[in-house]
Order: sequence, then structure tokens, then C-alpha cells
Amino acid sequence: MWVKALLYHLLIGMSLATAQRCYDTGNFTTNSTYGINRDLILASLPANVSANGGFFTATIGKEPNKVYALGLCRGDSSSENCFSSLNSTTQDLIAKCPNQKEAISWGGDPPSMVRYADRSFFGILELEPSEAGTNVNDIKSNLTQFNAVWESLMDSVMRNASMGSFRLKYSTGEADDTVFQKIHALMQCTPDLSQSDCDSCLRESVSAYQTMFYGKQGGYVQRPNCWFRWDLYPFYVSNATTTAPSLSPPPPPGSPPPPPTNTTITKEDGGISSQTVVIIVVPIMVLVAVVLIASAILLKRRKSKQENEKAADEKPCEESFQFDFNAVRVATDDFSPAKKIGQGGFGFVYKGKLPDGQVVAVKRLSGNSGQGEQEFKNEVLLMVKLQHKNLVRLLGFSLEKKERILIYEFVPNSSLDNFIFDPIKRLLLNWEKRYKIIKGIARGILYLHQDSQYRIIHRDLKAANILLDAEMNPKISDFGMAKLFVVDQTQADTRRIVGTYGYMAPEYARGGRFSVKSDVYSFGVLVLEIVSGKRINGFQDEETGVSLITHAWKNWNEGTPLKLIDDILSDDSRSEMLRCIHLGLLCVQENIAHRPTMDSVVLMLSSSSISLRAPSRPAFLLQSTKVPEGRPDSSGSSQLKSAEVQVTVNEASFSELDPR
Repeated sequence: MWVKALLYHLLIGMSLATAQRCYDTGNFTTNSTYGINRDLILASLPANVSANGGFFTATIGKEPNKVYALGLCRGDSSSENCFSSLNSTTQDLIAKCPNQKEAISWGGDPPSMVRYADRSFFGILELEPSEAGTNVNDIKSNLTQFNAVWESLMDSVMRNASMGSFRLKYSTGEADDTVFQKIHALMQCTPDLSQSDCDSCLRESVSAYQTMFYGKQGGYVQRPNCWFRWDLYPFYVSNATTTAPSLSPPPPPGSPPPPPTNTTITKEDGGISSQTVVIIVVPIMVLVAVVLIASAILLKRRKSKQENEKAADEKPCEESFQFDFNAVRVATDDFSPAKKIGQGGFGFVYKGKLPDGQVVAVKRLSGNSGQGEQEFKNEVLLMVKLQHKNLVRLLGFSLEKKERILIYEFVPNSSLDNFIFDPIKRLLLNWEKRYKIIKGIARGILYLHQDSQYRIIHRDLKAANILLDAEMNPKISDFGMAKLFVVDQTQADTRRIVGTYGYMAPEYARGGRFSVKSDVYSFGVLVLEIVSGKRINGFQDEETGVSLITHAWKNWNEGTPLKLIDDILSDDSRSEMLRCIHLGLLCVQENIAHRPTMDSVVLMLSSSSISLRAPSRPAFLLQSTKVPEGRPDSSGSSQLKSAEVQVTVNEASFSELDPR
């Protein structure tokens, strides 16, 4: 029976993962404003939905190119599973509905839903389009009795789901059909529906299932505003289960009535005897005493439980992310040199294999980071919440005495600098792959600056910190120098300059001032490196002796930007290459206000129809980092009081954080 159930579960999962509906209400053209808006809003959905409790609605653009989008994860999905499921569902939707102005997709595991349109549909009940499926097997037990139990369970789960909160109109439940068989049910509405509309949607779904699949074992119905599924085995995480009472068959005719539960003894003349008074009063007194004692015990336990919960809340929940140091040593063969895959000022990186078979990258920070244990743990717990396909995921940490260990997902193709600057490997990076890498880096930075639940400045963006996965997709790594901003903060000062010279914005290298525009500058340097195949810190023009940025600016001004393009690249996409050089120069402009934001950068990379303004003079860094002591800058903020700013390359310390 369990083998059949498992096979059916797989069938249901596959059918849900491929359910897309492309509406015939209109189409858009490739690279149109509507198409760009759609791709941008869908790209942001997985992170926003997973960070907001499993449900999120958003809009982008202005009429007539405004796009409305909604994402919903199943109520028992973890944040990680929600992100993964929605990411898969979104990609399927874009692939199956490439140019439709309205579409919906149900998919992923656990299931999720993504929907977009050129009209507002938030809070509006819509019953079509719908998807339905069932098991081919028939119910073996008595159908009359089964239906009574089934309908009672459906009513109970339906009621609880429709009465759910704005954040979660979700409920599950189970009921006994027989001693050995349970019925399991799950229902969920989009939380923007009213209680009555949610109830109507679910009732229509249950009714439709009964009409189409009466007598079958398990099935589902999905609609734009709700979904419903039941089966004879558990298929969800039971964390909000509603149990309906089992219905027993009625007693056979002629059976004697059940004995009364309470009896009263009376005299024949109808009066109450003293014995009766004793029988009535004494149990009541005993009952009152028991209730009082029980209440006192419960109050004491509740107080103790609240104190324990308060203590648990105050204690950082790092256990799930903290790895045992001995386990890390085993995973890396005691940090064997044969397992070493990288090194830098921070220490060494080793390839490891956890007991469950997962391959990881283990970064062993060198020396003492100067942080306390709790500060280190708090920073790691912030960083593990970052989830984006263009960021390397931090899985956890290990901490023992002076050891500071960071555990990352393993990315097989090493870093970008090992490809783009290698005379042999660079041949593997044609322009299509390089352009994909540029766009992926831009999306990852945009997530850090704007779309994550924190505003994060990376401060050390460079080719060595861009890792490439098996499909050559870029993943930003090494957040050891990242800086968190409060919500409305735009810039900050620091006495401790960390990063890599050449990639650092001049206002940061000279004066310690950094902002989102500091990362934009570093991104511009990366773009020029990727287009040219030349290192920012290794390039020197044979004729003029100038740097890569100076060389790019000189050729742009003289109308010869093609001289900057890597010789191995074909002529097929010269216009895109020139556009990237243009964009790179915009990002490295000396005036911070003239540099674009990352959302503008992503938009410019997504559409060739958006015109770019002419770049102004880029920033040319001086070799000295000395600044006049205490001189205010043009914005009125004070420079560092120190007469010289210390520049640290590939600093081993972990991040400096500003609490939100």
C-alpha cells in the first residue's frame, strides 16, 4: 500500500510542477517595457515571498506597462523550500508563457503558485482557470460511511482555512475512516481573499472534486485563489492540523439504549432524601477542590513555561547553523593540504564532505578576528538568511576557542578570475557567457542593496569573489567585509578601510566613506575587466602606461572603444560589448551622484532600447591615500581625523554591522 502511495505522490508532484496557464488576453514583444517589467518583478518574487511568510504581492511600472504579480507558498513550507519552489515555478512560467501578458503557474515541491497580469487581481475571487487530478484507485471501504467522515473533515478544514489570518489562510486536518486508515486534507487560499470568498473558493473546489472523481482515492483541485488536496497518507508537515471527529456507524435496530451517564435517587413521593443530598453535595465539593488545585498547578506550570520560553527567545538560535568543529575536521581530512582549494589574506578554503554526503567549501579564517564569540555568531545568523541564485549560500559556522570556520555551499567552477585572466580558460568564456555573468552579478548586487530584508554593502566586489557554478552562473561570495545599513541610511564612514585596491571607489579608499555607490563602482571595474579580459591591477598600456580605467576612458573619448574588447571575442555582439563598456564607465564616474543605482543597471542590461547618458570623467585614484586631517568634504560631512587611511587588502576580519 505504501509503495502505491509513494508512486501516486510522485505522480501528483509531477503534475503540479508542470501546470501553467497562459491567458489569451494579449501578448507583448521581446524586450518591450512590459516584458522587462515582467521579468524584473518575477525575478524578485522568490526572495520577497520567502522573506515575508510565504505570501507577497507587488507591482512595477506605470500604465499601460504596469505589471501586477503574486507569489504564494504552501503553508508548511520552510523559508528555504519556499524560495526554491518559487524559483523553479517562476522559471517554468517564463519558459512556458514567454510573451503572454497574463499567466499563472502551480508547481514546485512543496507546491507554490506564481501569477502575473497587466491588471489588478489582488483580493478578487476568480475560479478559473483550474487544474484537477486524482488517483486511479477506488476507495475500498464502505462509501456511505467514508463520505460521512470525508465531508465532515472537509467542512472542518475549510472553516479553519477561511478564518485564517491575512498572512496564512491555511489549514490541514485528518480523520479516521477505519482503525487502520486515516483521511488527510489540506486547504489554502491566497491571504488577500476575504473570509467569505475563501470559503466560496474552497467549497467550489470540494464540490468539483466530488462531481469529477467520486469514489476515487485522493486528489487535488487548484484555482487562482485557492488549492485543495486530500489523500490516504500524510503529504504535509503537521504543524497546524485540525482533527475532525470520527463518525461511528449507528447501532443496529433493537439494541438497548445506552445507560444514563448521571443518576438521581429520589423517594417515591418525589422528595429528596438526605442520602441524596450527600450524594449530590459531596462530589460537587470534591470537584470544586480538584478544580482549584488543578488551576493552581496549571498556573504555576504556565508561568514556568513562559519563563522558559522567554529565556529561549533571549538565547540566540544558532544551534541549527553551528557545526561541530570535530565534524568539520573529519569533513576536510583534518584540513589536509590535498583538500585545499583556495587561499588569501583571510586564510584557506578547503573542500569538505559532510556525513550526509553534501559537498561544502570550508573557509578557515586565519588568526584571531578580534571579535567576541557572540558577535561572530550574530553576524553569521544574519548572513545565512541571504538567499539568491547569484549569491553563494552560507550554510553555517564552527567556533572553537580562536578557530573561526565558515561553511559555504560548494561551487565547482572556482572563481571568475581563474577563467577571465587565464590564457587557456578564457577561451571557454564567449561573449554570451560573459554577458550572462555580468547580468547575474548585477542581479546579485541589486538583491543585497534593495531586495533582501537588509541593505547590505559588500565592499569587496572583485573577480576573485565571483564564483561560477556548473552552468557558469555567477555567485557573489565572501561577505566577510560586508556592511549592513539601517533602512533609510545612505552612506557611512569608517576608520578601517577593507577591500582590494583598484576595485575600491575613491571616496572610500581616500576618506573611508562608503555607500551603495561604492559597490556600483566595483561593479563597473568588473564589467571593464570582463569585456577586456584584463586585470585592473595588472593592466598597463604599452604606449601611455595608463591604467585600465584610464585606457577605457581615453579610447571612449577618442571614438576607439573597440580597442578595449578582448581579442578572442567574435564580432557578432559588438553592440552589446560597446553598451557594457558604456555602462562600466558610467559606474566608475568620479561624481557619486552620477553613478547609476543597481536597479537602473539591471534595467539597462535587460533592454537595449533604454538610452544611456554620456559618461563623465571617471575617478583616477592617486597612489597615496593621505588626506588632510579633519577636512570636511563637499557634502558637509567630516573626513576621518586620521591623516592617513589604512588600506587592508583581503582583510581576514568578519563584517562590521550596524543594527537595524
